[in-house]
Amino acid sequence: MKVIGITGGVGAGKTQVLHYLQERTECRIIIADQAAHALEEPGGACYEQLVALLGKGVLREDGSIDKFRMAARIFGDKEILASVNAIVHPAVKTYITGVIEEVRKAGKPPYLFIEAALLIEDGYEQLVDELWYIHADAAVRRERLKSDRGYDDEKIDSIMQGQLPEETFYSHCSVVIENSGALEQVYRQIDEKLEEDLCQKQ
Repeated sequence: MKVIGITGGVGAGKTQVLHYLQERTECRIIIADQAAHALEEPGGACYEQLVALLGKGVLREDGSIDKFRMAARIFGDKEILASVNAIVHPAVKTYITGVIEEVRKAGKPPYLFIEAALLIEDGYEQLVDELWYIHADAAVRRERLKSDRGYDDEKIDSIMQGQLPEETFYSHCSVVIENSGALEQVYRQIDEKLEEDLCQKQ
C-alpha cells in the first residue's frame, strides 16, 4: 500500500482531486482540517488545552467550541494563533501517524491519501511515500476563491502571502498535478499516475 500526501496552495483544487481519487481508487482519505475539528470536540485531544488557552467564552451552551468565536478570539493576535497551532498541529500529526501505522499494518486499502496545507512545513515527508503538488496559476486560484467562497482581494492576498512559494512545493513534491485548466486534463494526469503505479507493482 502507498501513502500519498496531497498539498498545494489555497484554491488549487485539492478537494476536486480527492473526490476523483475516491471514485477512481480503493483508498482511505484523511483531511487534516477535518481531523483537527474532531480533535477540538469535547473529549478530543485538543479540547481541554484550547479551552484553557482561549477561555470559556468560546464555548457554546452544549460545551463544544464555537468555531466563529474561536476565530474571533484568535484574529489579529499572532501570539495566540501560534499557541493554538502548537496545540492542534502536533495532535493532528499524532492522529495521522496512528492511522498510517494502522493502514500499513493491515496492508490495505492500496492507497492512503492525506490532504493538508502544511504537509511540508510540518514534516510529513518523513511519513508519506510521495508528495503530490496540486498546482494552479495564482490568477486561477484567485478567481476560484472569489466565485466559490466569496473572498475579496484583501482576504485572498492575506492568505496567499502566508503560504509557501511555488518553488518550495516543486522542490519537495515528486508529483505535480496541473489544475489550471479543464477538469478532464486533471483527471487524465491522475489516471496516468495511477496506471504508472500499477505497472510498477506488476
